[in-house]
Amino acid sequence: MLHEPERVLPEITIGRRYMTSLQKRLFELQDTKYRDFHSKLIPDIEKERIIGIRTPVLRRFAKEFGKTAESADFLEELPHDYYEENNLHIMLLTQVQDFGKCLEQIEKFLPYIDNWATCDLPLPKCFAKHKEELLEHIRSWIASGETYTIRYGMGVLMRLYLDEDFRPEYLEWVTGVSSEEYYVNMMIAWYLATALVKQWDTVIPYLEEHRLSPWVHRKTIQKAVESYRITPEQKGYLKGLR
Repeated sequence: MLHEPERVLPEITIGRRYMTSLQKRLFELQDTKYRDFHSKLIPDIEKERIIGIRTPVLRRFAKEFGKTAESADFLEELPHDYYEENNLHIMLLTQVQDFGKCLEQIEKFLPYIDNWATCDLPLPKCFAKHKEELLEHIRSWIASGETYTIRYGMGVLMRLYLDEDFRPEYLEWVTGVSSEEYYVNMMIAWYLATALVKQWDTVIPYLEEHRLSPWVHRKTIQKAVESYRITPEQKGYLKGLR
């Protein structure tokens, strides 16, 4: 009968001498095969900083951990050592109902986001109820010059402001960013491809008139053509704009 290899917890962790009780609990959720797979998707993070916890498992942990007093202390302990601690941080913030408090915590945490996967986790639920107040912060994030702060701001625009709250000026906020960073340019393309689904007539001139950098232009078309929400007729038209 085969047995799963015994999980060995490191006695010394990154950034501090001894592992915290929370880190020990997170390592109990470890899936080493998932760690080996997932670490390839986020090459900017050292493998030693990845525990290997599947997202649904970490989300369930966050739901329960968020009910404890310890979670409030954890949110003040920056920077974190492990990738999953950063993800846990974001997951805890989605539970904060007070908009002012949540926004303060997001602002504090944004400089510590160091990869696309953490950046793209679900938004705090309270954001959707405070869209107008949020706009000035989104614009500030997009103009920050910091890769993942920019990406986060664009992600908020993409998720919350492409339907009834859409304004054409938001396209300028996004396309006005000039960057050599892959994860910024990929986010611009992702935003535009998603915007094509919901605001085709306003977005398509950016491609017709080649207002974008060549890379973002091509990537936007690629992502739009791959989308099941773009009609076959639209896909045919987009292919002609390559």
